[in-house]
Amino acid sequence: MIPFGIIGVGGYVAPKHLKAIKDTNNILVCALDIRDSVGILDSFFPQANFFTEFERFDRHIDKLARKKEGVKYISICSPNYLHDSHIRFALKSNAHAICEKPLVLNPWNIDGLRDLERESGKKVYNILQLRLHPGILSLKQKVQQELQNNPNKIYDITLTYLVSRGQWYFVSWKGDVTKSGGIATNIGVHFFDMLSFIFGAPKNNIVHISKPDCASGYLQLKHAHIRWFLSINHNYIPQDVQAMGKKTYRSIIVDNEEIEFSEGFENLHTLSYQDILAHKGFGLEDTKECIQIVHDIRNTSPIGAVGDYHPFCQKVSQ
Repeated sequence: MIPFGIIGVGGYVAPKHLKAIKDTNNILVCALDIRDSVGILDSFFPQANFFTEFERFDRHIDKLARKKEGVKYISICSPNYLHDSHIRFALKSNAHAICEKPLVLNPWNIDGLRDLERESGKKVYNILQLRLHPGILSLKQKVQQELQNNPNKIYDITLTYLVSRGQWYFVSWKGDVTKSGGIATNIGVHFFDMLSFIFGAPKNNIVHISKPDCASGYLQLKHAHIRWFLSINHNYIPQDVQAMGKKTYRSIIVDNEEIEFSEGFENLHTLSYQDILAHKGFGLEDTKECIQIVHDIRNTSPIGAVGDYHPFCQKVSQ
């Protein structure tokens, strides 16, 4: 059983990591969160040592290492802006880092982590679970086959992702663009990673709307033109979807064909951990393009609803 540590165990995504550690027959020996509402540990690893102060967690990690009982992996589920620091802590603690997305907020942070990887001999892994989704893998295979026959083909894509969030969102770190990276980073980075994974590297990035509760733009990849719209505002969810009591709307249309991948998310973190433990996980180079995309979106001035924009832009008051 491989010993794990986790940072941010009280966070939204942490239970998926706890389940993945347990599903791969490994053990969590210590956990950190500044909040103490972490009863979720009872369902997975009740014997894990828990800390609310980083300094005591750091000391515990060091004591384990000195007893030759050090953790081999540290899973990072902390707020986005702390990922870079916590990854560095893991590597300096002689552990591999498994980090939620976005791996970092800025592309140049990846260069620094690459240097630290070389110095420490440890690896940084990013959870990019959509790359393991059966529907996405099927789409990638289909696209690759079509590009063999037509290498210059450009796909027309419309991406819409709406997920309702209450007023708490804007009070939390998620509502602070300096900490979360904004809407496109916080809820969109995995979609941009998935699209570049299938359709190639970014070539042009235009932002039409950038607001605290929504963002929209036009992204050109090597083999795709993408109109995208992301929001946490419940009012933008289509009325027929709201009528069914749903609070999330996800749609990806490729060349007028809706891509269905509403199911199949249950065990993607476990599959990610299995790959990582088999030394096949997604590393620094895999995450570079999506980090560059969301960084550019965050630092591009919006031009408004002009040109080739997503139709949902018309829902947003300018």
